[in-house]
Amino acid sequence: MLTSYIYSQLQESDIQRLTARNTDDTNAIQDTVLQIIDSVRNEGDAALTALAAKFDKVNLDRLYLDKEEIEELAMTITRDQQRALEIAFQNIHKFHSTQLRRERKVETMPGVSCWREVRPIEKVGLYIPGGSAVLPSTLLMLGVPARIAGCKEIVVCSPPQSTGKINGFVAYCLHLLKIDKIYLVGGAQAVAAMAFGTESIPKVDKIFGPGNQFVTKAKSLMQSLTNVSIDMPAGPSEVLVIADESANPAYVAADLLAQAEHGPDSQAVLVATSATIVQAVNDELAKQLAILPRAEIAKMAIANSYAVITENLQDAMAFSNNYAPEHLILETDQWQTLTRSIINAGSVFLGHLTPESAGDYASGTNHTLPTSGYARSYSGVSVDSFVKKITFQHISEEGLQQIGSTVEILAELEGLHAHKNAVSIRK
Repeated sequence: MLTSYIYSQLQESDIQRLTARNTDDTNAIQDTVLQIIDSVRNEGDAALTALAAKFDKVNLDRLYLDKEEIEELAMTITRDQQRALEIAFQNIHKFHSTQLRRERKVETMPGVSCWREVRPIEKVGLYIPGGSAVLPSTLLMLGVPARIAGCKEIVVCSPPQSTGKINGFVAYCLHLLKIDKIYLVGGAQAVAAMAFGTESIPKVDKIFGPGNQFVTKAKSLMQSLTNVSIDMPAGPSEVLVIADESANPAYVAADLLAQAEHGPDSQAVLVATSATIVQAVNDELAKQLAILPRAEIAKMAIANSYAVITENLQDAMAFSNNYAPEHLILETDQWQTLTRSIINAGSVFLGHLTPESAGDYASGTNHTLPTSGYARSYSGVSVDSFVKKITFQHISEEGLQQIGSTVEILAELEGLHAHKNAVSIRK
């Protein structure tokens, strides 16, 4: 169960140790990923086929499924399952469609107009994890804003199943998104393939999607090795739950386990205002783990997790902001008084009846979020992630007279006389 720490007894070094996660101190992960990257860069499709045999235990005749195969697989799921995916698709689309807005022109001086216009990123790569759990919801979370943004080419990679195909749920999401091809490639090799391009897989401009530590490391390396950008470092999943005496221990335990079952390197942190709450949650964890199908995975993640006991909700919020969680759940009647204190978090779930699972699937918000403390500087995926905003300006004759002398003076004081002359010659 969760090991407890008393917040008032923690030194700064203790907090730094507790809030650090998914580190690669020995560079073991980086070394492995670099080997995979070199293999894909030098051998292309041949490397991807060999890596599928090695890691996914499947021999592939080709590295993709086409529209006909996708449609056939999509029809293998029940109508209730299709409908659930359709509702999730509609809610995600409804939430994200409000994010694409035109900005107004601004006249900074008479005759000087400045504005920004949105342009989609032309080629994007979506990585859909497929380790111990295949995540069709991630395809919706990435594909919907990509479609709204107007990206011309959407490349989707996901590890093959033992059948050499994908499951019907992912296929139905492809159907909803009108994506006609999926590449059967997983792990760091999928990231490398989309970054470099291979005989089968097109090179993209930006790579999206969560994954394990190898996928996350590959995405980070691609930014330095190529001109391809990434959405954010989105690695193993994590949650931090703040709970006080008003919390239901069964709800808290369920929320912690919802993250823990993702994988053994996931983390579920409880910050509670008393030791009594922690004990009650630990009791519930034991009960719920006993009947959880993915109990062994969840147990490993819980062993990688802990509880912090604070004297009040303000201290709990201070620890949370230090941790900068991917998911933050406020299981307290006083959640409305805490929201203004949230500085670092990927996505926030308010009150006793708002499980993180709702955001993972169907409330409409995006579940591709920064992990490992990157919520201090990154936002979750949105339509903005799939577009560029280009600035424009136009200066009239009146505007040149208004701004010209200012530019001349500033250029001269910086010693850039050609800059000054580009204005002077027009005056």
